[in-house]
Amino acid sequence: MSDQLKLDESSQKELASFLEVQQAQARMNAQIHNFTTICWDKCVTGTPSTKFSRSEENCLSNCVERFLDTSIFLVNQVEQKRTDFGR
Repeated sequence: MSDQLKLDESSQKELASFLEVQQAQARMNAQIHNFTTICWDKCVTGTPSTKFSRSEENCLSNCVERFLDTSIFLVNQVEQKRTDFGR
């Protein structure tokens, strides 16, 4: 039975690459959750209503822009590692 579980080198590399991508996606999802919590806690100071105040709106916009900058940076880092791994 253990002979059936052995993978050739190509399959092992493919599996390792797949796992790396899945782990990167999990880290990205965790970061999204983290930044959502941070932005909400930082920017929404009053009781939530149907509309954000101007200051909350500006704060959320700036926070989201920083989040996007960070996300792009992280994606580029993951892609670089993936490219380096494939060599």
